Amino acid sequence: MDIQNSARTWKWQVICFFFLSSWGWGLGQLRYTVIEESDLGTLVGNVAQDLGLKITDISKRRLRMGTEASRKQFAVNWETGELTVNGNIDREVLCGFTSVCLLPVEVVLENPLELQRLVIEIRDINDNPPIFTTTEKTIKISELLANPGTRFHLESAHDKDVGTNSIQQYKLNSNPYFSLSVKSRKDGSLIPELVLEKTLDREELSEHHLILTAEDGGDPVRTGTMQINVIVLDLNDNAPTFDKGTFKINVLENVPLNTVLLQLNATDLDEGSNSEIEYSFDDHTPESITRLFSLNTKSGVISTSGTIDFEEASFFELYIRARDKGVPEMEGRCTVQVEVEDVNDNPPEILITSLVKDIPEDTAVGTVIGLFSIKDRDSGKNGEVNLELPSHLPFKIKSLGDHYSLITDRILDREKVSQYAIELTASDMGSPPLRTQQMIVLNISDVNDNPPTFSQVTPYISVKENNEPGKLLAGVSAFDPDEGKNSELTYSILENKGKDFMISSYVYINAQNGNIYAQRSFDFEQIQVLKIPIQVEDSGSPKMVSNTTIYVFILDINDNSPTILYPVHSKDFNAHQSIPKSASSGYLVTKITAVDLDSGHNALLTYSIEQATDSSLFQVSSRTGEVRIVRDFQETDISEQNLVISVCDHGKPSLSTTVTLIVTLEEGAFQENMKSPDLFQGSTNNSDITLYLIISLVAISAVSFITFVILLAKCLKKDFSSPGLCCKEENYPSHYTEQCQPTLHLNTDGTLKYMEVRMAPSDVQAGAT
Repeated sequence: MDIQNSARTWKWQVICFFFLSSWGWGLGQLRYTVIEESDLGTLVGNVAQDLGLKITDISKRRLRMGTEASRKQFAVNWETGELTVNGNIDREVLCGFTSVCLLPVEVVLENPLELQRLVIEIRDINDNPPIFTTTEKTIKISELLANPGTRFHLESAHDKDVGTNSIQQYKLNSNPYFSLSVKSRKDGSLIPELVLEKTLDREELSEHHLILTAEDGGDPVRTGTMQINVIVLDLNDNAPTFDKGTFKINVLENVPLNTVLLQLNATDLDEGSNSEIEYSFDDHTPESITRLFSLNTKSGVISTSGTIDFEEASFFELYIRARDKGVPEMEGRCTVQVEVEDVNDNPPEILITSLVKDIPEDTAVGTVIGLFSIKDRDSGKNGEVNLELPSHLPFKIKSLGDHYSLITDRILDREKVSQYAIELTASDMGSPPLRTQQMIVLNISDVNDNPPTFSQVTPYISVKENNEPGKLLAGVSAFDPDEGKNSELTYSILENKGKDFMISSYVYINAQNGNIYAQRSFDFEQIQVLKIPIQVEDSGSPKMVSNTTIYVFILDINDNSPTILYPVHSKDFNAHQSIPKSASSGYLVTKITAVDLDSGHNALLTYSIEQATDSSLFQVSSRTGEVRIVRDFQETDISEQNLVISVCDHGKPSLSTTVTLIVTLEEGAFQENMKSPDLFQGSTNNSDITLYLIISLVAISAVSFITFVILLAKCLKKDFSSPGLCCKEENYPSHYTEQCQPTLHLNTDGTLKYMEVRMAPSDVQAGAT
């Protein structure tokens, strides 16, 4: 059954291709020749060379056979381009009795997608002998009515081969009574007839035995034989006759079985058994007709006995004979021509020649991604077919004559639609129209066309100084809508070019998950803000990146003890101060000047006397650090007083530093009076020191203002790409902005105690009285 279906498919393609082939040859279509029954692997030709492909391009174009029917018979080597035999080739099965057997073959080339049509002629070999349907035939002849020259029809032999390999002649064994006459029909077939050469004499010889031989023109010659038995009978002088010699009828294909097409009526002028007529097909009727039509031998009714298919045959010629029962039997003949009318009984067939199932999303508009051909076995309007697909898809069908191409019509985006299920609909123009639908699935493959996008990024984070190295500071995450390698993300920190340090020496980012860790312990006194530029890139080609920035604010903790700047002292050297014994209460002995590298509350200092030789003689201001006499000296007071003064900050826990001050009482050492009427009341007269401090304040304030303006300008220009101080209010919290302002601390008497200015990571607090 598969062989028959395959043969029918090939026959249909050969019939359709017969008229196209001559046009194709004129356009330079490739044509090859191969002998039927060739061995597997027999070389037919080199398609690549004949198409003009370069040797280096053959493997890139990946030649392959197009249709399944082509692949059953032939194969093409995609590396060399050689076309070889891939299956048994039987010309008689593929083309029947067609004199020229041309097979259309499709070859597909890729990169770019291209369809080439070839023509392969199957040459016949003499592999079939002539065959008679029956090996023996009996002819009854009346001795009185059979005159010399009378002709008797004989059965033709059949030879599946064509051309010179088909039947070329008939021969009859030598005898004195009969000779052989051969007629040629329009289709080239030979019809043998037996010719009476001599009057028969039943009493002399009642039976004649002849041998009819059919010979083909092959090499070697093949033959077939049939024995003819001639029986000499008595007289029957009227043969049956038909109303007409030729009858013409029209019938629709697929009519029901046993449909009556025509009733023949032959008449015989004889009487009795000599006028009793039997109808039959003549001896030359092929099996293809007797399989489809039946003839009632008594009534002469011709009816259908098989399915009549217009696509297999549109015209039949039936040769009918009417034979009486006289002695000898006499017969009359007629021809019935049956014209088959087509009905729309075959839906279109969609044949996929080539299809690219995985399409990159950056495929250009107009790219061919599939080749199709449409076959409808009907004819006329019933065989005209339109191929359509849904209009909302980014594809369209383009007609290329006898086949179609599927091309891209819009830009594809895998992130929106990753797969298309396309329903192709082929509709013919018959009434009613027949449709065929076929579903094809196209997968859109990813290209790296989307950069990663950061999500849930907290731009400001804070960490206390003196943190543990390796501490998790923050985490960033990003998303890439691409897939596969194109969505695999890697995080990294961008280094600041032109800076004297590397960001990576402070922080580290996990390349896989985006977690940011401290590389070292931070020191607020060295750095307050880290600006960390972060980049995420995918693994596509080319890579796509996105950037963001994380600001890490270092929070101060109380990790620095106060530093005493004045009076000068060391571990091996205590501070000394000489005062006159005549100094009275309120006399300023000295001022303890100290600073704390911490900031804010941690840098607020308090002064106190921790130890004293005479605790009733001296007192220190807890805010200013001024050491003053609180009573007049007495004769009993010793001349050398030891004071241990402690300076404490306000951090938690509090840190402190002490200094030992040795005060020596001397006679007449100082003439000026440094008495202050009230240690805790405001002074009404400014001392020279206050004047100096005001001048210093103005100078420091001017420098601070200029520095602040420069820093502000850099922030506005976004030039602060390295860790440092940048207090743009729209970017930083208010408590960081406040640290950028100079802070003045005054004594109760209105004089400057000290001023705190935050300049840069390398700056320290400056104090003055």
